[in-house]
Amino acid sequence: MGRWIRDNGLSLAFLAIFLATLVGESLVGLAYTNEQLAQHRQPSIGYVDYVTSSDFLVDVAENWQSEFLQFFLFILATVWLIQRGSPESKKPGDEGIGSEKDQLIGEHAAADSPRWARVRGFRLWLYSNSLLLVMGSIFLLSWFAQSLAGRVVASEENAQHGLGEVSWLEYVASPEFWNRTLQNWQSEFLAVGAMVAFSIFLRQRGSSESKPVGVPHHTSSVEAD
Repeated sequence: MGRWIRDNGLSLAFLAIFLATLVGESLVGLAYTNEQLAQHRQPSIGYVDYVTSSDFLVDVAENWQSEFLQFFLFILATVWLIQRGSPESKKPGDEGIGSEKDQLIGEHAAADSPRWARVRGFRLWLYSNSLLLVMGSIFLLSWFAQSLAGRVVASEENAQHGLGEVSWLEYVASPEFWNRTLQNWQSEFLAVGAMVAFSIFLRQRGSSESKPVGVPHHTSSVEAD
């Protein structure tokens, strides 16, 4: 068990951080919601009611979809685009999907290569693009969940002001929806771009996301190896 925890320490650490912050968000969100209800002289709600509400779902899904869009676009962009000197990039000249030999596909597969790396046809295509497909699917599902929950919240707010219910198409075409969405997108794209650019000139000793300290700025980690 100790070795399994060590071998999976990075995933487990971020899973624990994610769960802790999600619980923290739910507790703070519940307190804020009940504070707003008290100001309007309405009864408070319980924890279960809050975490199953559209208010909580729209806030969670709004952040998830922007995060997975960020990774989807970054994975796709790094197939074809390079940034000389960044450890987040392939070296110049390696743009593209790579040869079957480089990718250990088919007859070039190693003895311990994944089984679907040895086959041809649709299964090979699916496995070859599985990371991009999963990231894109989670983005779309999160975006759709955000739009559904946001529509419910918008309709509830309209009802409080004597206005009619909002349809799904009306909500996803509204400034409110895209204001919330683009606020998250721009911050994610800035963070990714900053990581790519800063890692050319800055170092963090011991991190796999950084070049070795003494590697020249114009050299990527791949070239250094």
